[in-house]
Amino acid sequence: MLAEWIELSLEGTAPSERTGRMAGGRFLIHAPGILELIPDTSGKDAQACLLSAGIHGNETAPIELLGRCLARLEAGLLAVGAPVLVILGNLASIRSGKRYVETNLNRLFRRELDEEGMEPERARELMSAVDGFFARHAQLPRLHYDLHTAIRDSRYPRFVVEPFGETATRAEQWTWLAGADIQAALHQHRHSWTFSHYSKHYHQAQAFTLELGRALPFGHNDLAALAPMGRLLEDLIAGRKPAQAPAAQMAFFRVAHELMRESESFRLCFADDTPNFTEFPPGTRLAEDDKAGPFIVGETPLSVVFPNAQVELGARAALLATRADQPV
Repeated sequence: MLAEWIELSLEGTAPSERTGRMAGGRFLIHAPGILELIPDTSGKDAQACLLSAGIHGNETAPIELLGRCLARLEAGLLAVGAPVLVILGNLASIRSGKRYVETNLNRLFRRELDEEGMEPERARELMSAVDGFFARHAQLPRLHYDLHTAIRDSRYPRFVVEPFGETATRAEQWTWLAGADIQAALHQHRHSWTFSHYSKHYHQAQAFTLELGRALPFGHNDLAALAPMGRLLEDLIAGRKPAQAPAAQMAFFRVAHELMRESESFRLCFADDTPNFTEFPPGTRLAEDDKAGPFIVGETPLSVVFPNAQVELGARAALLATRADQPV
């Protein structure tokens, strides 16, 4: 059943069983795309782990990576040793292979959400599932890895976004991520209402958005490049302490500015295929907008991350970052 759960979820087919046994514990299917792994006994290094993927429907590699972990659990090659909530986010957009159907799900994770529609309803369902999961395992440290892939190439193909929040990131997280071959980290400068931000802001979890390469269709992903991340996920599921590497081998950045699309005339003044973390020197014109005016790099070079001129009006069209010598 575990090995089939993702396929059944995407088909919209109700599973024949909502609960069952596996090595080390049992599983419980709460709702479409929401699966909990419950250990008989938690390992000494266990954390309450939330592992999510498919918040954007065209980002398939993390879904395949989680599928491999579930298949190994069902085959008895991996035993569950920590409570884990596995979430497939935007099922409708995954089925259609699109980033989203009506609006970007990864901007809707706030408790004051009053919007209507398919994606807002899914955001409310996922927030409720997260609230219940962390409440059931309040005695354990909380961790959320929200797994994505980027829509463009990157100077650092595997990088992590650290959400803004009052909860400090523990030093061990950087060594775990470095051990999983994450190459760079970007610290957010304000609330952004992403899924990982929700867990950090409302539940004080260690939480990150992980970008694991380029967005590609199912069956076209190079999962060999993600093997270290796969081992990290398996260690968390097993309740083991993950492998570590020096955090200093990662490049650290902090967001200095957000480019917002204020009018229909908005445009970015660089090529559409510019990779993430491309650095622009002082004096470079990066954007033009009839309402906001031009944006020109000041005295400090800026690196562009997540550029997308075709976002909705009022939405972020790019993050602009500066280098940091160490974790923020």
